[in-house]
Amino acid sequence: MFDSSNQISKYHNDQVNLPKAERDKMRSRRDANRKRLKKGLAKNQKPSPVGCHSQGSYAMWTMVQDANCDFDIDDGVYFEKADLVGRNGGVMTALQVRQMVCDALGTENNFSRPPELLKNCVRVYYKEGHHVDVPAYRRIANDDFLSGETTYEYELASAEWKSSDPRAVTRWFTQVNQELSPDPNSNGGQFRRVVRLLKKFARSRPSWKSSMASGFMLTKLAQEEFRPSEGRDDEALRNTMKAISNRLAFNETVNHPVLSGETLTKDNDGRPAFLKKCLDENLAHLVVLDDQDCTHKEAMKAWDKVYKSDWFIHQPESGEAVKKASVFGVPTDAVDKRGGGRFA
Repeated sequence: MFDSSNQISKYHNDQVNLPKAERDKMRSRRDANRKRLKKGLAKNQKPSPVGCHSQGSYAMWTMVQDANCDFDIDDGVYFEKADLVGRNGGVMTALQVRQMVCDALGTENNFSRPPELLKNCVRVYYKEGHHVDVPAYRRIANDDFLSGETTYEYELASAEWKSSDPRAVTRWFTQVNQELSPDPNSNGGQFRRVVRLLKKFARSRPSWKSSMASGFMLTKLAQEEFRPSEGRDDEALRNTMKAISNRLAFNETVNHPVLSGETLTKDNDGRPAFLKKCLDENLAHLVVLDDQDCTHKEAMKAWDKVYKSDWFIHQPESGEAVKKASVFGVPTDAVDKRGGGRFA
């Protein structure tokens, strides 16, 4: 396979991975939102949360860049079940808790668009296009009188209360990345980088948005079918894409990684089949990489087709990059010299 590892790595670093400055802005909004929520709950004389915890792609560091600034942070708020009591002493419903959170976030009334009550969360909008989703959870304590230990269960305020533990998902992902990546302590780990590259592919066409598998589904499928290749993110990505396609050919159900018996897919879910179709169509563009006489230009055109971009075609061969760096006095020993048209 033609070695495009340098170019894929640069694409990941420059065009896919969310820059630190952007993460810092999002963290600032998240923290301000937490303060707003706690202040609003206190003002409305509602229960204080036992904690707030980021979840999803932000917590797993798999967020990707988006030209339309379509970013979101999932930042859960947690309450003790015993504290969620209504006016008449009854247990608060899931809807009542979501409404309580929505009311608290809207107390300052300084948003151009007020917080919105959704099925699984409250959404706070920002004019730049970002939003913060605030799902609400209740924590249920289970005391073991023999051991004296207390364990906790968590339930999400959705249409009704349902089992959910997003922090366990984050722990699962961290462990998987550590176990599957040949380089877990380098640039986030190869598994995490491949997940980001898959998510970037899934978002490369606006017309795919309503039919494409979710980021969570992509992450779980990547975990099941990851094909590591040390020093070759291009090879790991392509082989993982192939393996996911083959897996979906005989099984379109995607199981939840931490909740036994739960699935990420629904009955008659068309998203897995759509993902497979998109993978197959674009894997066909990469067949040229297996030609012994494949040129750098052909390889770059192929990757541009996969990502529907014109970024790769402007990338020099690795040898050219080193030569240019030398001409301009840039130390060449800092350049990653892997790749650049060799086969492996």
